[in-house]
Amino acid sequence: MDEFFDPLSLARWQFGLTTLYHFIFVPLTIGMALLVAILQTAWVRTGKVKYLRLTKLFGKIFLINFAMGVVTGIVQEFQFGMNWSNYSRFNGDIFGAPLAMEGLIAFFFEATFIGLWIFGWDKLPKKIHAATIWCVWIGTVLSAYFILAANAFMQNPDGFVINEERGRAELESISAVLLNPVAVNQFVHTIFASLMFAATVIVAIAAWHLARKQHKEDMTTALRFGAVVNIIAFMGVGLSGHSLGITMTETQPMKMAAAEAMYETASGKDASFSLFSIGTPDGEHEIFSVRIPYLASFLATNSLDGEVEGIRDLQAEYTEKYCGDEDSLLTCPESGSFVPTVWITYWSFRWMIGLGGLSMIVSAVGLWLTRKRAELPAWTWKVAVWTAPLPLLASLVGWVFTEMGRQPWIVFGVMTTEQGVSPGVPGWAVFTSMIVFTLLYGGLAVVEFWLIRKAAKEGPPQIEEPEDGSEIDVSKHATVY
Repeated sequence: MDEFFDPLSLARWQFGLTTLYHFIFVPLTIGMALLVAILQTAWVRTGKVKYLRLTKLFGKIFLINFAMGVVTGIVQEFQFGMNWSNYSRFNGDIFGAPLAMEGLIAFFFEATFIGLWIFGWDKLPKKIHAATIWCVWIGTVLSAYFILAANAFMQNPDGFVINEERGRAELESISAVLLNPVAVNQFVHTIFASLMFAATVIVAIAAWHLARKQHKEDMTTALRFGAVVNIIAFMGVGLSGHSLGITMTETQPMKMAAAEAMYETASGKDASFSLFSIGTPDGEHEIFSVRIPYLASFLATNSLDGEVEGIRDLQAEYTEKYCGDEDSLLTCPESGSFVPTVWITYWSFRWMIGLGGLSMIVSAVGLWLTRKRAELPAWTWKVAVWTAPLPLLASLVGWVFTEMGRQPWIVFGVMTTEQGVSPGVPGWAVFTSMIVFTLLYGGLAVVEFWLIRKAAKEGPPQIEEPEDGSEIDVSKHATVY
């Protein structure tokens, strides 16, 4: 029973559940804001009403998701004080800076322009109104960047000094925090991944309507638009992911070693990438695998002959570095092991790549099949609809890989996770709050899904081309979402 109510384990579970739940809304907000901006710009430039109808439809879905994201994101701030007070006290001076910038700069900028976009349809000139949704997207990506910069500090701490007298880390260079190479690469990777999810949602909604022969012109345009964006975004995910992998190897070599379940240092042909592997229960010995020679070396170092350090060598190196003296209280885990859970790290890395790749393949096939506007069998539309969650699932397991692969650190090389948890908080209190949050989030998930499903099934609004060829009177369609 004591193990079940272990405060550290429960705090980690609660943080993981609430963070992953909040992240369900993040990529759709980031990606849909840009795609809605593109659709509205297409309407302004071409005057084609189908783009206005699609802007209205997907704009409504964006706003529903945005509202839910704000609600669930608030809890993230509370968690650091509730369950991770030692972490907040020791690292808050650095970690809090980009989070404060996110709230005071990015969120207020985003909220201001989202209000102008919602209520300005019949009050602002078309071009100015279209510019407001672009500003919303800029605010959204700025918000994402500041949050990723905070996370990057946990992966690759920089821009700080340890104040021995006060017993805490203090900010020395905000530019070093904001320009952390992990943050820069992770940001690009996240934006492209978000575009993939938003694009597949558009494809799924379009496919649902096309299967029922509804709004054919609008939905054919939406489907092909979403498929093209998904394919382009996947290319961006791949390139940025490769760059992020090289940065990760330089800053967190143990994470890359665990991602490959590579216990011995290898290079060149021996540093192979296993597509599939079966090992012993402890993960240390391989029974069977399917491998691509040189690929792990290329992914980690951008060279076919690059060396990838193994788990055993890194464990010995970290033990000597972080557990070698009496002042290593915050950097030496009680277990003495610096190896993350290998099977989680290994498989989450592959699921991330596989789910994203499958989504791209479906979009490419769909783009090919619809090139001549031919009638397609019903099962093809079902495949398109059920493909929608794939990029989201890829992003979620990607974050599992990112965070679980960092263990046992809460801030790499500075503080272990077990040292960051709140002292004196009983396990039953953490468990109770976790149950409350889970039930609350479950209810919000039902509401979110119902609202988006309702908006998606309603389809685009009935806005017809004026018969006399005049410009559309937007005031007649300036509904408040």
